Order: sequence, then C-alpha cells, then structure tokens
Amino acid sequence: MFARRTAWNLARNRYTEVLEERVRAGGEVLDLTASNPTTIGLTYDQQRLLGALARRESLAYQPVPKGMLSAREAVAGYYAEQGSAVDANDLVLTTSTSEAYSFVFRLLCNPGEAVLVPVPSYPLFDFLADLNDVKLVPYELVYDHGWQIDFHSLRQAIDRTGSRAACRAVLTLHPNNPTASFVKAREARELSEICIAYELASIVDEVFFDYALELQHAPSFSSNDSALTFTLSGLSKISALPQMKVAWIVVSGPATAKCEALARLEVIADTYLSMNAPLQLAVPEMLAERRPIQNQLMQRIRTNLAALDAALAQQNLCHRLSIEGGWYALLRVPVLSTDEELAVTLLRQTGVLLQPGHFYNFPDEGHLVCSLITPAGEFELGIRRALSFISQR
Repeated sequence: MFARRTAWNLARNRYTEVLEERVRAGGEVLDLTASNPTTIGLTYDQQRLLGALARRESLAYQPVPKGMLSAREAVAGYYAEQGSAVDANDLVLTTSTSEAYSFVFRLLCNPGEAVLVPVPSYPLFDFLADLNDVKLVPYELVYDHGWQIDFHSLRQAIDRTGSRAACRAVLTLHPNNPTASFVKAREARELSEICIAYELASIVDEVFFDYALELQHAPSFSSNDSALTFTLSGLSKISALPQMKVAWIVVSGPATAKCEALARLEVIADTYLSMNAPLQLAVPEMLAERRPIQNQLMQRIRTNLAALDAALAQQNLCHRLSIEGGWYALLRVPVLSTDEELAVTLLRQTGVLLQPGHFYNFPDEGHLVCSLITPAGEFELGIRRALSFISQR
C-alpha cells in the first residue's frame, strides 16, 4: 500500500524511550540538547514582529513564484552586509531549508542519482534524500587540529557512484553541524575545482553562518561564481524564528547554467506557491530582528562555552573539539560503551540529556554533542554533573 521511499524504521530508539519514561515519571531532565530558540528565554520584540504580520496588503493574492520582490530585496540586503553581492532576481524563497533542499534535489537529480554528503553531519539528509529519490554517498570530514574536508575521500566518493552522470552535486555545510567547522578558503577553492572538473553542482547549507566564534573564515558561498552553486539559509537560525517558516535559495555560478537553473526553479516554485503573503511582507522586519537576537545568542554561546571549558579543566578524561561557529559543542569521551549507551546511562543516573555521536553518523564511538544555547544555569549544572559522572566510571 505504501511507497518504498517511506519504508523507514519507525520504532522509537532506546534513547527516546528512556527520555519519555523519565518525563512521564516526573524525573529531572537537564536538557543540553536545546535546538528550539523560542523556548530558551530569548527576548523578542513582540510588537515589531507581530505588527509586521498585520499588513493590509496581505489580503490581496499576488502570486510570485520566486517570492515577493520586497522580501527578496531584503534578503539581498542581508547578504550585502555579509560582503556578498546577491541580486534579488537570483533568489528563490521557500518555506524552510528542507523545502529548499527538495527543490534543489528535484532540479538536479533523476531518481537514483547521487549527492555527496559529509560525514559527520545532520541526520535530516537521509529522510530528504529518500523523499526525493536521491542516493546519498558519504565523504569524510577528518579532525587534525581542527576539522577539514578529506578531498581524497571526496574523489573516492565520486568514483563510487559509478559514473560522472550518476553523481550530480556535492553538499557542504558552512559551518557544519555538529562539527562546528567552517569551510576554509582553500577548501572552497578546491571544492569549486572538483565541481567544475566533474560537472557537479555545489549545494551549501549556511543556516549557522552568522554564528561565528572566529573572525577568519571563508565568505558566504553566495558569492561563488566559478561553479554552479545553491546557497541555502533562512530565518530559523538567522533570526531565531523557526516557526515563521521563511528560507531561501541563492543561485550563483556561470551565467548560462545559473540562468537555466533559475528558470527551472521558478517552475518548481510556481507549482507549489508555498510562501504565504503575511510572512513575505514581514521579511524585512524579521531580518532586522536578527541583530538583537543574535547578540543574545552569541552571549549565551560564549557564556556556556566558558562554563564548558572550566568544567573540562577540572578533569582529564574528556575534552572538546575545536569550535569555529554554530550552536553546538562536540565532546570527545572515553569509549567504555557505545555513545547511545553512555547517553542513556547519563540520563538515567544523572538526569543530564546529551546526544550520542551516532545521531550524526560519526564513524566511531566516543562522541557526545551538547547545545550551547541551553539556558546558562542549566547548562553549567548539567555539564558539570555529566563530566563528573564520566570521570568516576
């Protein structure tokens, strides 16, 4: 009765079951996995945001496949502040980065063709690929005084697809989640060279781009004009407004390929017309709200990072890996069990919730992921309790 593409294992894993059991029993949970910015105590300008949604123009239906020009111009202005010259006509608005991925996968890939994805990275890609009949082929990120792309692994991944025609794009995250690493300038150049040589498109997820802890990193890929590039981002992270469902695709690259890509994307977008008028009209105000919100988040991230480092300094079994940007920190822990078993044991015996590395397709054990946007008091208590427990095992 159902399609093979949705034949997922829908059984809850042990980690989820233990968490649900603890919540039902009323047990303490120090949640160090926070990802929803609307529930962590940030202060939003409610009058400004809600007022922006109450525009009279919202009552008129004026479908524009790529999104209203005023909204696209506001997004182009955001990129101008990043030092990237983006034309509003090279933008396509979507309701989420997930929808943006779907548009780009459908644009580039015939059923069964491949997109190269980094490992480790965000687990959502598996579901998006299944829903769009795309095959994911992993390439490795390696850690050596910081994370970097293993280009030998990337070239091997292209070869594993069987032919150039079977491989359509390389996906990167700038910065990556959960490794918190930006693509370096030299890596960006080599990545473009590979895409040109193998006739691949570049798909770049920049949702955490604004949350850099170091000043020096490669610029936004939205300015890349050497290879056909699709840069994805949105207000979910930029303005900490995931509920508003505003995202976009920036298309850049050689003129001929870019123009054809935009023409085809416009038809895809016109088929769905998923963006609604009130949100599009509010985009300028919601983008402007990013400044005070990002200030709050960066202060939270730096406070929690300092608390993490202070707690790590009091023991010698665990350490954190390099963090360049984003909302997450990656802990290297002793391998006494699987990461999931450790996370479950921590939850049961200490009430601290951390994510096991295998959620992000780490190839080996010994990794836990924690959120740096957790409220500061909860974060400090939770991380000290977790590290103390691990040190005593």
